[in-house]
Amino acid sequence: EAGGAALGRAADKLFSLSGLFAVRKPKGPTSAAVLNLLKERLLAEAGVQTNGNKRNQVLKIGHGGTLDSAATGVLVVGIGKGTKMLGTMLAGSKKYTAIGMLGKATDTLDATGKVTEEKPYDQVTKGDLENVLQKFTGDIMQVPPLYSALKKDGERLSTLMKRGEAVEAKPARPVRVYSLSLQQFQPPLFTLDVECGGGFYVRSLVNDIGKELCTCATVQELTRTKQGPFTLEEHALHEDKWTIDEIARSLEHCTALLPGGPSRKKLKTEHSGETAVICE
Repeated sequence: EAGGAALGRAADKLFSLSGLFAVRKPKGPTSAAVLNLLKERLLAEAGVQTNGNKRNQVLKIGHGGTLDSAATGVLVVGIGKGTKMLGTMLAGSKKYTAIGMLGKATDTLDATGKVTEEKPYDQVTKGDLENVLQKFTGDIMQVPPLYSALKKDGERLSTLMKRGEAVEAKPARPVRVYSLSLQQFQPPLFTLDVECGGGFYVRSLVNDIGKELCTCATVQELTRTKQGPFTLEEHALHEDKWTIDEIARSLEHCTALLPGGPSRKKLKTEHSGETAVICE
């Protein structure tokens, strides 16, 4: 009996959670898979049967912007009424640290893809790289990758590509880069810090930088270090903290960060290239 009462309280607490928090997405799974795992964990902890039970439909949960399978870092999660606030997260600014590799191009623009091109890169100097970065700062036009969560006729481009269907590149669209800096250069590897607005693809950036340097380049590692006010160090819950109590504590802590505060202005972006992200 006592066990049942405790589970009942856990379930009540779970279904009363509302707001935004952040988890640390590991490398490997898709953002949707991470969300499903989180949901399963929480429902299991609350003792809610998910097979055939309508109650699990009630746990509303979504994420505020897809991270590639191979990427790690901040994934903003909305729970309860918080799911309605995810749109502002998509449009807000994000920070990434990316390790790029010169001399190789792949079909996915990252290390998970097939190598499509190899070119010499030994002519590229640190100065060349730093100069090129200026061209990619501010309001720029960017062609999104073919392997992406963007949709054509309701299906993700990445799904169509994997099926072997011919996919036309989406047209270039305006994106905003607030800052872009070179952190390290050890050829063929280079490390960038990027702060950008909504709808921006770091994979496209690295690919474009390679072309601009008369070679090619692909993303080796990508970490989202910040999304809106949520930082990887301070706010992103590791997998061992995906519990009802930890999330409740995190929601309390994170409510203070959300718009309504003075940081709101900086997060607004002028253009809405943010349809890329779907909450599952």
